[in-house]
Amino acid sequence: MKEPAGRQRTAPLLELTGIKRQYGDRAVLDGVSLRLDRGECVSLVGENGSGKSTLLRIAAGRDRPTEGTVLFGGHHIDEDAPDVRARVASVMDPGAFYPDLTVREHLRLVALSHGMGGDTEGAVERVLRAHRLTDRADHVPSALSSGQTQALLLAAAFVRPHDLLILDEPEQRLDSGARRRLAELIASHRDSGKAVLMATHHQVLNDTADRVVRLGPDAMAAGSGDFAPEEEQDR
Repeated sequence: MKEPAGRQRTAPLLELTGIKRQYGDRAVLDGVSLRLDRGECVSLVGENGSGKSTLLRIAAGRDRPTEGTVLFGGHHIDEDAPDVRARVASVMDPGAFYPDLTVREHLRLVALSHGMGGDTEGAVERVLRAHRLTDRADHVPSALSSGQTQALLLAAAFVRPHDLLILDEPEQRLDSGARRRLAELIASHRDSGKAVLMATHHQVLNDTADRVVRLGPDAMAAGSGDFAPEEEQDR
């Protein structure tokens, strides 16, 4: 990808180089390289099984590549490192909620545990409004619809401080209006200087991305059975 004229290349927030992830004889990812700057949104697209979720887990430090390196802020990423836990928020797996805590109490707990301090209540109220959960704030998770449960997962990621937001198909279980609002939130988040790395099947979310990266076995190395590196498209 060519840099715009006059733009100075700075150190990326996240840099993946030569990522390979193999399960037995199957290479899910082979030779994937990707960099993500602050204030940038990158979207991964591809068919199911193309390695999108695997790459997101590797980017978050939840999985280790068979080969390749992952640098976050110039250092090898480790999900258990306090700096990574403080700076990376994600929505990648079905949520596990405390059954006796209300929506508001869940969000308050996430915010406080990530050092929000005196800003906690204001941050909680903002994400309740943004994700249309205000009228469900005093309900426990079991009383939520599937779409509201997904909104709570997203609200928990947005309520806490972070530099990098990783989202795996965040639009699932959301209706069309909620998807549009999520796209607006992602764009605003990116414009505030945060970095966003996501995988999605919906064009309304892809339209928020600065770059779209396609993964998959579309171009096979002749006779090798290996996946070719990803293709990038500027937005």
